[in-house]
Amino acid sequence: MGHAGAAAAAVRYLGTRAVDPLPRPELRCVREDEPAPVGQADFRRVLGSFATGVTVITAPAADGEPGPAGFACQSFSSLSLEPPLVCFMVGRTSTTWPRIARAGVFCVNVLSAGQEELCRAFAVSGADKFAGVDHDAAPVSGSPRLAGAAAWIDCTVHAVHTGGDHLIVVGRVDALGADGPQEPLLFHRGRFGRPAG
Repeated sequence: MGHAGAAAAAVRYLGTRAVDPLPRPELRCVREDEPAPVGQADFRRVLGSFATGVTVITAPAADGEPGPAGFACQSFSSLSLEPPLVCFMVGRTSTTWPRIARAGVFCVNVLSAGQEELCRAFAVSGADKFAGVDHDAAPVSGSPRLAGAAAWIDCTVHAVHTGGDHLIVVGRVDALGADGPQEPLLFHRGRFGRPAG
């Protein structure tokens, strides 16, 4: 019997019996005073080997805000299918994050190849990032949905967790869409790129 046959037999066998859940493993947590085993330069160099997509996280203007908020973000990921959740990471010192938190909603704009300049515009601090940027309102949150993006994910803030010098923001997906088979904008080793084809 091959691997597939053995797996099918195991599924049939387990399907007829109650299975006790496995015990949770003991976790070793890093102490606050425990020094990091790697330096920041090595960390950046090695993690730069991991190619990522590029997004712009946007939010509508909350009460008292002069306009919508947004920032360029590489650390975005899908998280859960049931319920549908996504997450992104943002530095604790970000001046844009408090504005998104006050809005309580956000839209993830997955940038397409050729939107490098748009990404750079949203990576700067203090400027009017939406000046001259074509966008409309995402259907549920009203967050800016950027024209030309490969995909968009409209979310409500679900949870926020601490993660070192960053925050891990979990969003519940309320609506989403993709604009055809566009190539994504990639970031690898400090440079923008496109998928090899």
